[in-house]
Amino acid sequence: MSAASQAVDTRVPVWRSYLELTKPRILPLVIFTGLPAMVLAGGGWPDPVYATQVLFGIALAAAAANVLNMYVERDLDGLMERTRVRPLPTGALSASSALTFGVGLSVLSTGFLWWIAGPVPALLSVASILFYVFVYTIWLKPRSVYNAVIGGAAGAAAPLIADAAVNGAVGLPGLILFAIIFLWQPPHVWAIALYRGADYAAAGIPMMPAVVGPERTYRRMIYYTLGLIPVTFAPWVLGWVGPIYGVTAIALNGWFTFSQLQLMRQKDDPAARRVFFTSLAYLFLLYLALLVDLAWTALA
Repeated sequence: MSAASQAVDTRVPVWRSYLELTKPRILPLVIFTGLPAMVLAGGGWPDPVYATQVLFGIALAAAAANVLNMYVERDLDGLMERTRVRPLPTGALSASSALTFGVGLSVLSTGFLWWIAGPVPALLSVASILFYVFVYTIWLKPRSVYNAVIGGAAGAAAPLIADAAVNGAVGLPGLILFAIIFLWQPPHVWAIALYRGADYAAAGIPMMPAVVGPERTYRRMIYYTLGLIPVTFAPWVLGWVGPIYGVTAIALNGWFTFSQLQLMRQKDDPAARRVFFTSLAYLFLLYLALLVDLAWTALA
């Protein structure tokens, strides 16, 4: 048993430990990326009740994947500074309880989405869970330096599920919004790996900075960011949204790129942290601008 597991805070309610397994701080962003896909796929704002149900199902699927990820990585989490206080390394919950919870959420999310939206969104949600757990967590993460690249597909699944919930199949809106998150994820994750390198090394996870070096990592972050720019412009160029989104996308892409150029110049942990926090703000504000533009268009 690790030192961290000997310091369990018995004042933490059990329900809160279960909630922590779902990574609740990530779930709002998952929901946030699904809603504009529903609007674009349907050519207008969906029924609020139906949209809420679909987004709830997507959140359940994301929560299931997160719980199962923590179950698989419970030993590795105990070796890393930033994760050793999670419920499984500390012993606040047993591994069997977490596994039961994760499988239960997987079944619940699949059944709920099938009932509300049909088989295609439900099967996409299952695929995202299986991909995240087996392809990313079990296979790629401990073995490949490209874990953050390929594994990003699971984290970008919400727009695909949301699109299919509207049309019964994945269309161009879902694919474009999926591509934005997919291309955004590598520089986001590699920024963490730059200033949390000791953590990943302790767990034996081959992250890009440790394998190819910081300099080559900086350049690859820029490559993905430059590839991200035209994809973020696609909703504007295709005429789905107007200048509110377009101008915001230009500003955000400039900000995100500039933060990485600063990192290349400064080459230190504070600059890497700034890129990480900039990346979070970037994705949130980009999708917020998309929703605001869509709402403005609907009211005009």
